[in-house]
Amino acid sequence: MMVDCGEGAQLSMRRMGLKFSRLNHVFLSHLHGDHCLGLPGLLSTLALQQKGGTVTVHTFAEGAELLGRMMDFFCREKTYNLEFNIIDPQVRQVAWENDSLVVEAFPLRHRVPCVGYLFREKPKPRHLRGDMAKFHNIPVSRLKDIKDGADFVTPEGVVVPNERLTTPADRSVSYAYCSDTMYMPGIAEVVKGVDLLYHEATYADDSAAKARERFHSTASEAARIARAADAGRLLLGHFSKAYNDEKRHLAEARAVFPATDAANEGMVIRLD
Repeated sequence: MMVDCGEGAQLSMRRMGLKFSRLNHVFLSHLHGDHCLGLPGLLSTLALQQKGGTVTVHTFAEGAELLGRMMDFFCREKTYNLEFNIIDPQVRQVAWENDSLVVEAFPLRHRVPCVGYLFREKPKPRHLRGDMAKFHNIPVSRLKDIKDGADFVTPEGVVVPNERLTTPADRSVSYAYCSDTMYMPGIAEVVKGVDLLYHEATYADDSAAKARERFHSTASEAARIARAADAGRLLLGHFSKAYNDEKRHLAEARAVFPATDAANEGMVIRLD
């Protein structure tokens, strides 16, 4: 899965050794060039590499129409199915889900329609104790229910509590991506308890007025969101080129929310 696709995305993927063939979903936050202009080229490259299956682009109706026309012109012979999942930027909604993951889109406030994304793993099954399953001669047909928390009733009618048959499930993890947006306190409730929050921090406090004028956030505002959301960790990004480095951003954010880092190309963060 990819969230946003600016120019140079293909080069970054190659540098990081990411397999193009594994890309199946692209979630676009909004239609500014630095977030989507790399996508037509990437989709064309997938066809050149004979990728199969389906690639789904999650975007607004305007984005689907624009990208669809470009791909019809520049890449008529696709080796995969290109689908568009239309997102309404005005409402909170489930953008996509499967058996283990749900991706939710929620409105942000920028100069153009814009959404953030919340990725949450669904609750995982408990771990079955093989010795207890064998001791009680539990049928294979009952194992899934027991992993999901059910008790086991023996043929004699004895109830064996689930706690004797299983050990606790692995913790489910979550990640929130808040792209270009001005400070919105309400975001904290949407991403409550998230393990990792990425939040734009275009400016430091010295340019707070400019941030409001251009519908962006400061690093300390991003930190206030993370603190209110009780996030596990904050990752700052989308820094203005007016700054030579992110030292000021980090200092101001960490004064509010100490567990803050600055995003860097190639960075890998394990949520578990």
